[in-house]
Order: sequence, then C-alpha cells, then structure tokens
Amino acid sequence: MTDQPTTSIWLRPERSGRGPAPTFDRDRLAAAGVALADTHGLAAVTMRAVAQSLGSAPASLYRYVTTRDELLELMIDQVNGEMCYDGLGTGRWLGDLLALARQGRGTYLRHPWLLDALASRSPLGPEAVGYLEHALAALADHPATWRTRLEAVSVMNSVVASLSRAEITRQLPGQTAPQWQQAQQEYLADVVASGRHPYLTAALAQAAPAAGPEPADRIFDRIITRVLTGLLGADGV
Repeated sequence: MTDQPTTSIWLRPERSGRGPAPTFDRDRLAAAGVALADTHGLAAVTMRAVAQSLGSAPASLYRYVTTRDELLELMIDQVNGEMCYDGLGTGRWLGDLLALARQGRGTYLRHPWLLDALASRSPLGPEAVGYLEHALAALADHPATWRTRLEAVSVMNSVVASLSRAEITRQLPGQTAPQWQQAQQEYLADVVASGRHPYLTAALAQAAPAAGPEPADRIFDRIITRVLTGLLGADGV
C-alpha cells in the first residue's frame, strides 16, 4: 500500500490518523497473527488472513502496519512478552541466565514458527529490549567488558534457538523422539563397525548414555551452562 517507512514501528503512533475510528489495536493484530501461525504455520500469516480472522477488510490493517514484516514484528514482540522475570536478580549470573534460556526454549516449543520468523530478522521491540535488559542485569557485577557480555547473551540466544529447532525437528508428526534417536543410533552403529572413524568411535563410546536417551531439558541445561561458562568463566556463578 505504501513504501516501507524508515522509522521503526515502535517510534510511530499506534495507528494512522486516516480513516474511521479504530476497531482494534496492535495487540489484537499480533494476537490474530500468532493464532494463525500457531495453528497453520508462518506462511499462513498474510494481511488478508489476519484481517479475515478479525472480521475486517485487509485495507483496514494498513492503518496500523504498513507491511507484513511489521506485522511479524508485532507478533514476535508479543510472544517475547511471555517471558517472566520473577525470581531473577539472585546475584548468581549463571543461574539467572540459565533461567532466561529455559524460558526462551519454552517460547520456541510453544511457537515453532518463531524460529523461521527470526531467521531473516532480529527485531528489537519493547519486549525484546526488556529481555536484553534483564539478561545484562544478571551480568551487572561480572568483570567482563560490556561488549563481551553482549556477545555472550547473543551466543546464548543463538544456541537456545539451535537446540530448540533440533528438538522440534525430532518431534515431527508421526515420529516420536525415541524413534528418531533409534534411527540415528542404527546408522552410527554402522559407522562405528566400519572402523574408519576411530576418534568418533572413542567419543561415542564415552558419550553413550548408560540408561537410555537423556531427557531434552537435561541436555539443554548442560550445553547452555557449558557455553556460558566457556564465554564468561566459572567465577561468581
């Protein structure tokens, strides 16, 4: 309808002054988009589909957003608002960051489309800014430079997304996680039997679980902890 504005949606009025009185707001637009994406995937989120779900015409949405990308920004920020910061500020930075990482994983598992939405954009809306503020607050007394702290939070977020995507992939319809793991184990057993990969064989022998597949949340905690202590050290955890 209009050219892409150069001003962030978060710095513009809630809606254009043109047209009749508003019948909904950004929160309702975002909620409608999230509901469509949760049910049918990100591709189902179009301006027309969101308008139809609200009982309105597509043109009415352009009083609030100018492009589908801006609609996605609203959706991303809304699900970022599901984060809860109660219980943080413990003075133990690793525990606080791990708590944020766990919540991030939960958000991805509830809204798998979010991974694709963030693959080509990293918008910083109000809720994302709030998350970043709390993550940096956890590191307020850490001796690392601010640049190092920002990089650590960024790497943590990337690893959370990667681990969550792998977990979601293992839960494809018609295939349970144990089935997926069994298929992988059969292939790796063949690789080991070939004798052509001695270092991989040694690593797999040591990493093999003694009592069945390890729970996903335990794997997640271990990897995030190692990433953070590797980047920031273990002092003051």
